[in-house]
Amino acid sequence: MRAVVVTEFGGPENVRIADVDLPEPAARQVRIKVAAATLNPVDAGVRSGVFGGAGKQIGLGWDVAGTVDAVGVASAWSVGDEVVALDYGMVKPLGTHAEYVVVDTDAVATAPTSVDAVHAATLPLNALTAVQALDLLELAPGRSLLVTGAAGAVGGYAVQLAAHRGIAVTAQAREGDEELVRSLGAAHFTTGGEGEGGFDAVLDAAVLGAPALERVRDGGTYVGVIPQAHPAPVRGVRTGAVEVSADGARLGELVRLVDEGALTLRVAETYALDDAVKAHARLAEGGVRGRLVLVP
Repeated sequence: MRAVVVTEFGGPENVRIADVDLPEPAARQVRIKVAAATLNPVDAGVRSGVFGGAGKQIGLGWDVAGTVDAVGVASAWSVGDEVVALDYGMVKPLGTHAEYVVVDTDAVATAPTSVDAVHAATLPLNALTAVQALDLLELAPGRSLLVTGAAGAVGGYAVQLAAHRGIAVTAQAREGDEELVRSLGAAHFTTGGEGEGGFDAVLDAAVLGAPALERVRDGGTYVGVIPQAHPAPVRGVRTGAVEVSADGARLGELVRLVDEGALTLRVAETYALDDAVKAHARLAEGGVRGRLVLVP
């Protein structure tokens, strides 16, 4: 089968399509015939060597939507099931940017019925990151939350999920994104820079660090999206960062929110699997609103 891999670190030109063996599911695993797989910034990080793995063939891709086509022993899924899943792992021989992928059965959820596979593929990594970050914040309804990078994929999901919980959300984004983030449920909008303190919590999807921490009230909470990269506590502010984990049950809850219309899935562009280099080049240009999706 075809799979997107890197064998040497560098820019988009280092991405290549390899012919690899079809993976076989072990116990409590399923094999998914990939219908669509999202390209995320973490894939660019893997490609450029941020997470190590020199000298290895590394597969790219974390998100997948597709059809179960083989199951291992003790799998809860059946051949023919339409599913989505998160294939967690920085350095792995194969990822979801392939014709088939094997994942743990507990990482899988039934696919949304209200959207196509291309849109469904944008859900797992970014929405799970957002909801698990909100869980760390432990905000009750009515509390105030600043979401930085609110027009991005993680930030956009965070705005919608927090608003759905009854949290008062202020979205920080570029001026041209105000209409977008308000449509996602933000009660207030800011381009940043003005004022300090005041918010019960900040979800720092833009990875601003200390400047975002300054916006939290004394005794509030800050959560970032890069593990072990959050700023040190100050003024009694609790700080931390989410490390996303594959969770099929939680992903199923997010799927239900999609089908209920509470979560918006945003696709910027689609690319054929063979055009993965072009997709990486587009991601490197920046300014993408929604996700780039590869289709085998």
